[in-house]
Amino acid sequence: MLNLKGAWQCAPTKRWWLYGLTLGLVLVFAFTTLAQPEGKVPVAYGSGGAVASVDADASRIGIEVLRQGGNAVDAAVATAAALGVTDPFSAGIGGGGFMVIYRHDLDRVITLDGRETAPMAVTPDLFRDPDNLAGESLPFFPNRISSGLAVGVPGTPLNWQTALSRYGTLSLAEALAPAIELAEAGFTVDDTFAQQVTRNQLRFAAFTSTQQLYLPNGAPPAVGTLFKNPDMANTYRLLANQGVNSFYRGEIAQAIVDTVQSPPTVEQPSFKVYPGAISLADLDRYQVRVRPPVVSDYRGYRLYGMGLPSSGGITVAQTLDLLASSDLGSLERAQALHQIIEAERLAFCDRNAYLGDPDYVDVPVMGLLNPNYLASRPLPTQAAAPCTTPGNPLPYQTDPSPSLTQAPAAVAANGQEGLSTTHLVTADQWGNVVSYTLTIESTGGSGMVVPGYGFILNNELTDFNTTVPHPNVPESGKRPRSSMSPTIAFAPDGRVLAFGSPGGATIITTVIGIATNLIDFRLPLSEAISAPRFSQRNGSTTTVEQAWVEQAGNNDLNNLSQLGHQFRMTEEIGAVTGLEQWPNGVIQVAAEPIRRGGGAAMVVNPRVE
Repeated sequence: MLNLKGAWQCAPTKRWWLYGLTLGLVLVFAFTTLAQPEGKVPVAYGSGGAVASVDADASRIGIEVLRQGGNAVDAAVATAAALGVTDPFSAGIGGGGFMVIYRHDLDRVITLDGRETAPMAVTPDLFRDPDNLAGESLPFFPNRISSGLAVGVPGTPLNWQTALSRYGTLSLAEALAPAIELAEAGFTVDDTFAQQVTRNQLRFAAFTSTQQLYLPNGAPPAVGTLFKNPDMANTYRLLANQGVNSFYRGEIAQAIVDTVQSPPTVEQPSFKVYPGAISLADLDRYQVRVRPPVVSDYRGYRLYGMGLPSSGGITVAQTLDLLASSDLGSLERAQALHQIIEAERLAFCDRNAYLGDPDYVDVPVMGLLNPNYLASRPLPTQAAAPCTTPGNPLPYQTDPSPSLTQAPAAVAANGQEGLSTTHLVTADQWGNVVSYTLTIESTGGSGMVVPGYGFILNNELTDFNTTVPHPNVPESGKRPRSSMSPTIAFAPDGRVLAFGSPGGATIITTVIGIATNLIDFRLPLSEAISAPRFSQRNGSTTTVEQAWVEQAGNNDLNNLSQLGHQFRMTEEIGAVTGLEQWPNGVIQVAAEPIRRGGGAAMVVNPRVE
């Protein structure tokens, strides 16, 4: 275990840790799971540490880690490993993610890039339909998303190991122990789990391994039944005993290669499944990147977000900077929302045209975030049409070797980004905080369970653009552009906030909405999360949740319509978890009360009213 100075020295370093944790979790499962089958409380207050995730079992595991003396990083990894069991259609070791860590002792924010990478054999025509003489791409559904072509080299296992070895106190084996117990003992199937299987039944039925696990007897698991995944438990046990080498160089690596190159389809699948090209060498060369965070200031708050290949931190920062000159809190509600919509439109216009993997693309980040550049882009007083010309940040760029000589043409957003993914937040008794978004892309990823190992492989390469040339086209070894936006913010009064969301490109607008709700409209954290959402991504319409219409007496949409805005309704946008920690150690932690079946927020020491 790592023994670092300051707050990190308080962490335990003796072997009693593992025995105490195991005993504690046995008691947790024996009492809390039986006494509270759902166990989802969306808001909690207290001290000693906190966890919020989409799942009650996962949050309880994170809390138990904190109770046993683990830190926020330990709790984040243990919670994420549990989500790989109970929320396998959103995240797991077959995917990737981004982790933002605040180390209180050093007053420093670190970001870990565990994004999936394209195999070395990938070319820009990755998704070209070989049977289409016009050179068109494969249909997105089901052929592109349910194929070996879409699978990127997973980053999550090495991300966990990197986080623990650098910033945690537990070994990987200790962090995985609770999830192993959970996978073996089983958990109760809820509505969300059953619905996600049902919605993916066509895809899941195409693969023998997936069908056997998630469609027993040809049907989704029934709500209220016990679901076990012994193969997942054995896979975690391999990682615990042999380390991540078993995943990137050992038997799990070989199983991944076999699955991608020869998808385990049934005899006559209902659609054509294309093989991919991941090799053992691709897995062997995978690396987690420690990236500098994107830092921005907004009304006295300092925000830290994820940099490229995630477009989240940059686009959030751009949008908030575009809003900085407007006092949103003093405007009429419709006028304030209009400003946010148009700022999102301009920021997404730039995002779609410029952003990609920084190892492959010379992105003018400094120019895009330059205050003078942003000041040159005023917000319109009426609803604007989709932006056809991105801004030109190049005159504001101080990079001595830029590859761009003129601004590119506007590019339409990739409307196919997966709406799945999951987000969790943790904090510990020493003031450390983690904001972590992880994913397998679409709900259900590629649909392919690795036979005998119990986890689903991602379809993350569908995040690449198929239009060539573009900074986000598929290339050998490249990381597809992401929208994941795990965020940590520091308030003028000393509070530390952490929040994030799933939802494809709507992640960015959801995080912007949380930030403006908290900072401009001064909503409490729980209300900032539960409030209705909208999302403008440089389209002709702004996506809004049905909740806007259902709110009695709400005239926001009517007033915005008078400004020329057009809307498209959707059931829900995002699924946020967040926390705020005061300097005195008091923590408020919150999750969704309704979206995606609601989330579970917990603290180590609940506050007694």
